[in-house]
Amino acid sequence: MKKILLIIQREFLNRVQKKSFLLTTILVPLVFPAIMALLVVLMIREAESAKPDTVQVVDESGKCSFENTRRFNFVPLNMPLDQAKTVFQQSENFGLLYIPDFNLEKPDGFILYTKENPSIEKTEQLEGMIEDRLHDLKLEAFNINKEVLKNLKSNISLRQFRISESGEEKSSNSGILYGAGFLLGILIYIFVLVYGIQIMQGVIDEKTSKIVEVIVSSVKPFQLMMGKIIGIASVGLLQFIIWIVLITVLSSGIMAWLGTKMPQQQMMEQVAQQMDNEEAKEAIESQNSKISGFLSQMNQLPFARIAAVFVFYFLGGYLLYGALFAAVGSAVDSIQESQQFQFPITLPLLIGYMGLFLFILRDPHGPVSFWLSIIPFTSPVAMVGRIAFGVPGWQLALSMALLIGGFIFTTWVAGRIYRVGILMTGTKVNYKVLAKWFMLKN
Repeated sequence: MKKILLIIQREFLNRVQKKSFLLTTILVPLVFPAIMALLVVLMIREAESAKPDTVQVVDESGKCSFENTRRFNFVPLNMPLDQAKTVFQQSENFGLLYIPDFNLEKPDGFILYTKENPSIEKTEQLEGMIEDRLHDLKLEAFNINKEVLKNLKSNISLRQFRISESGEEKSSNSGILYGAGFLLGILIYIFVLVYGIQIMQGVIDEKTSKIVEVIVSSVKPFQLMMGKIIGIASVGLLQFIIWIVLITVLSSGIMAWLGTKMPQQQMMEQVAQQMDNEEAKEAIESQNSKISGFLSQMNQLPFARIAAVFVFYFLGGYLLYGALFAAVGSAVDSIQESQQFQFPITLPLLIGYMGLFLFILRDPHGPVSFWLSIIPFTSPVAMVGRIAFGVPGWQLALSMALLIGGFIFTTWVAGRIYRVGILMTGTKVNYKVLAKWFMLKN
């Protein structure tokens, strides 16, 4: 145990004292908030300084007239379409909108001509304006009062409460839980993969530099493997904690210093400028109410439980896959040779990642989600994706126990390969050779 601790200390200090660790640990928290703030500022300034696009309109129906907005200026053209195309090509306008003499019951044949491919945002805005106009025409055709129809429409916000087994009620929000599961699942996938490959790279470097032959004269290969895995895990955990603290503090400070508003608020104000005062007031009050409710529900998330589960599955998943990556690193002489063995290792992790989007976030309590969060090779990604939705205690305990068992099993398998492979150089390795090393008794 003492030798393992010495190797852990060596791996930890060697990596923490490197300039690359210091630069990465400090630069990442600086870069992310800076990029976020820069993008927000650019988006706001672009929205404020953007000039409206001019759209020429050929309306053969005579029923569609559009008011100019912050995004579009509409210029009607009273001429045939072919002639309008010529005029449009000679202009510097954004587009030419053709509206045929359509049937109101089955409107069709609307065309937008542009000189370059427009963004989906602009086309959707134009489609929305046409749909609104057709909506008004239908109201007039059916002699329906617009204000009466507006009053018939009701907007409701479905409040959600989860009743625990003890009968306690807690409010919940599926959108917040979805976002939490999405973010945590991706973080686990990235960290396990990145730090697992770091282990493999470290083993290959020591093996090719012959340093390992000196080290294994003093310690057993299994002790070396365990020390390396736990040492790099400690570095990753320290780096992760520093990132979380620095990113949180710096993001809050930069946003407060810039005095900028959230993009949603900025967009809301822009929309409000296009509405009358009463509608704008109602929209802003509704938006503020939603933001307030969102923050209130965020505070009710069990952050301590989620953080504890995340750390456990980060370490468990990392140790499980780290042992396998270490075994691969011991068997090959270069990173290129390792590629044939990496895919079988990363495949279960990839299944968990894809299952996060296909099953877990859509139905966190379904049978596929359950099994993905129980099987040790997929549970690190799957369980952290489910945890925010509420997981029964027995499922969490079973998953954790199996993950610990899976880690012990993979460490045993990897250790039997590692003890032979770490001293082998110049050997052409395939799965048959790995099986042979695994079966060797001494």
